Amino acid sequence: MSDKSDYYEILGVSRDSGEDQIKKAYRKLALKYHPDKNPGDTEAEERFKEGAEAYEVLRDREKRKIYDLYGHEGLRGTGFTGFGGFEDIFSTFGDIFENFFGLGGRRSRGTRTRKGNNLRYDLELTLEEAYRGKEEEIVFEKWESCDICSGTGMTPGSEPAVCPTCHGRGESVHSQGFFQIRTTCSMCNGVGQVIVDPCRICKGRGKIKVERRVLVKLPPGVDTGTQLRMEGEGESGENGGPPGDLFVVIYVKEHEFFLRDGHDLKCQITVSFVQAVLGDEVSIPVLDNNEERRITIPEGTQPGEIIRLKGKGMPSLRRGRGYGDLFVQVTVKIPTRLSQRQRELLMEFSELEKQKIGTKTKDFWGKIRGI
Repeated sequence: MSDKSDYYEILGVSRDSGEDQIKKAYRKLALKYHPDKNPGDTEAEERFKEGAEAYEVLRDREKRKIYDLYGHEGLRGTGFTGFGGFEDIFSTFGDIFENFFGLGGRRSRGTRTRKGNNLRYDLELTLEEAYRGKEEEIVFEKWESCDICSGTGMTPGSEPAVCPTCHGRGESVHSQGFFQIRTTCSMCNGVGQVIVDPCRICKGRGKIKVERRVLVKLPPGVDTGTQLRMEGEGESGENGGPPGDLFVVIYVKEHEFFLRDGHDLKCQITVSFVQAVLGDEVSIPVLDNNEERRITIPEGTQPGEIIRLKGKGMPSLRRGRGYGDLFVQVTVKIPTRLSQRQRELLMEFSELEKQKIGTKTKDFWGKIRGI
C-alpha cells in the first residue's frame, strides 16, 4: 500500500483512545475481515492486513508516539514495514485469534513454522554521540536453535509421539450452543505431538541461550525513542521459521549545557550588565568536534534576548534536511557589591541619564506648546 490510510481511521477509534478501546476495535475488524470468513475476497484480505498493521503500531507505546509525531514517514525511519503475510499476523496476535468462535489462527496439524521472537535492546548515548553518530558493539543473550537436535528438541534418531490429549489435532474444541470455541492444546502447545526422548543439551526446548555480539551503526541525529531494526538478529524461529528482529531503542542523556528541542538546540549564557550595554564577544561550546565558538553580544542586548545561530543544531535523520539551529538566550547578571569607584562612576552615569531624560522632556513640551 503506497498511500497508507490513517491508522486511527482504519480501526475507527479516536486519537486519545486507550489500549483496551484499540484492542476491542481491532478484534471487531479482524473478525469481520478474517480470511476464513471471506475466502477468495482480496479486498477483505487487504482490510485484514491493514487492520493488523494499524493495531501493531497503536498498541505499542513507542511506535504510537512516533506515528503521532511523524506519521508513516517516522515509522519508516524505525524500520517498521508491517507484516509479510497471514502467518506472520496469526503468530503475532495468536492470543486474539485463539478465542474467535470457530475461527483459528491458521494453525496446521503437526509441525508448524513460526517466526522467532523480536528482541529489544536499550542503548544510552550522550548528546555528542547522537550528534556525530557512532558505531557501538552491543552484547546480549538470545535463544538460538540447538545444533545437536537441529531445533527439534529430540535426541537425534528418535521420533515424537502423538499427543494423548488432543490426539494430534493440536487444539481442543468446546461447543457452546451454536458456536465452537477452539483453544490451543495445553499439552503439546498446538503441535499435535509430544517429545518422549528429549535432547540432552537443550532439554527438549529445541533452543539454547547464547551470547551474541552485534555492531550497531547509529546515524548522526538519533534522538530518544529512535528505533533501529536489525533484521534477523532476534530469536530463532520454530520448526524452520524465520528468526525475529532486534530493535535497538535509543535514549539520549540530558546535557549539562544544551537542551534539545527536535533538531534545534537551546542554551543559556550569563553576561555582565557592562557587556550587555557595550556589547562583547564571548565563547560558547558547540558540538562540532567539541570546540568553542565566539559569538557577538550586540550593544544594548536586553535580558532574555535570544541569539540564533543557524545550522548549529542537531543533524536531521532525513536526507537533505541539514541541521537545526542553536538558540542562545542571554541573561544579565547585576552586581551585588560595588567598589567606591564603581559606585561613583554609576552615580555619574545616572546623573547623565537624568539630564538626557530631562532634555528629551523639555523638547517634548516645547513641541506641544508650539502646536
